[in-house]
Amino acid sequence: MTTTTSSPPIILIAGHWLGAWAWDEVLEHLTPDHSRAIAMTLPGLDGDDPERAAKTLDDQAAAVLDVITQLGVSEDQPATLVAHSGANAPVSLVLDRHPELVHRVVWVDSGPTATGSAFAPDLPEGVEELPLPSLDVLARQASLEGLSAEVLERFRARAVPEPGPVLRQRVELTNNARRKVRTTLVCCSIPSAQVLELARAGHAMFAEVANIEHLDVIDLPTGHWPMWSRPRDLAKAIQSAASRTN
Repeated sequence: MTTTTSSPPIILIAGHWLGAWAWDEVLEHLTPDHSRAIAMTLPGLDGDDPERAAKTLDDQAAAVLDVITQLGVSEDQPATLVAHSGANAPVSLVLDRHPELVHRVVWVDSGPTATGSAFAPDLPEGVEELPLPSLDVLARQASLEGLSAEVLERFRARAVPEPGPVLRQRVELTNNARRKVRTTLVCCSIPSAQVLELARAGHAMFAEVANIEHLDVIDLPTGHWPMWSRPRDLAKAIQSAASRTN
């Protein structure tokens, strides 16, 4: 992995069931030579890893930090982290542990997690992994707007079951400096006005948004997977956010 000294890297991290491949179309539009942007697969979402079902959020956060280290990121040249959907939990841990290494975090139809939260705290211990549900069930959980039958079939074919420990583990955060990291919300399935209203009202899913000190929002109306439904526009939004200095 390499990057230029003049432009901090952009690290793309997809949500549940997805690997680096999910960002392929976005990467095509980010930069001509991709030198400023890479996508990574979180531990537990590599289908070739025989131990993937045992991976934890701590493993995932450590992997993000490993990528940051490999890219030569420092306080003088911090990275932009782009977190889609369920990648918010490990990325929230990274922000808590090393906020000085992050220039900006871009939440794609997602947002920071609150301390003590877990995606599925009641998932039985005997459940080792959670496969991608049927499309009917998935559509009731998140918007599939903009996804063709071909894209949905690819999603089904390439999805990797989410490790049970990742879903059950509670996020423990202690460093309020994470709230000082410049933040962009790319709002897709829920408009930004509604997200901000829910944050002000203390809604559990969005409450942490109200604590962010440097926040801007971008509306990108589409479904929950904009890297497939509007890849060019998502790339433009990411590049715009990454280039901001305030």
